[in-house]
Amino acid sequence: MSGKGLKAVAYLRTSSKTNVGPDKDSDKRQLAAINRYARRAGYEIVDTFYDVAVSGADPVNERFAFAHMLERLLGNGVRTIIVESPDRFARDLIQQLLGHDLLKARGITLIAASSPQHFLEDTPTAVLIRQVLGGVAEFEKTTLVAKLKAARERKKAVTRGSRSERDHRHSVSTRGRLQGGAEVGSRSEDAMDLSTKLKITAVLAAVLMAVLWTVPVPV
Repeated sequence: MSGKGLKAVAYLRTSSKTNVGPDKDSDKRQLAAINRYARRAGYEIVDTFYDVAVSGADPVNERFAFAHMLERLLGNGVRTIIVESPDRFARDLIQQLLGHDLLKARGITLIAASSPQHFLEDTPTAVLIRQVLGGVAEFEKTTLVAKLKAARERKKAVTRGSRSERDHRHSVSTRGRLQGGAEVGSRSEDAMDLSTKLKITAVLAAVLMAVLWTVPVPV
């Protein structure tokens, strides 16, 4: 569909500082590709935002130029972002999906010049990954609620009993905290590692299922 009469902004991203500078062409190449698509589709580029030395795996809402761009878009009525290619927006698949969902929730259209339909159509794989991530998030929430409930019950049990027993338990607990501080920190890190691994495993499983679903079955 032609975008005649519509306005858009250009978003550029370069991962490494070594690709930034007047003698480098990363930003020039990206902007040229965006402008070619914009002219062909009838969009007017009214502003350009450039995240320098930002990894494609970084969450989009934590990027300086992206945050500035989003603020402007929400204030000036422009509702289209054009990038050179999907990986210029985000190289990490999860961040790409989450970032795209963030923009869609705000009524902002994202277009990749190299593949204009990439962000405009929901593929079965994208839908599946969103559902899997939603399930993982719900699992983590339920697990956290259960842990907090168990901690409250343990605290109530400790407060019961005589004063001497409480003092004794306090002493033991204090020594345990001093001796087990490293263990607690380790448990926290292990929990974070488990959460990350769970998400990665879930997404890989979803992608594998999508691939297998599209493989023709011999007859």
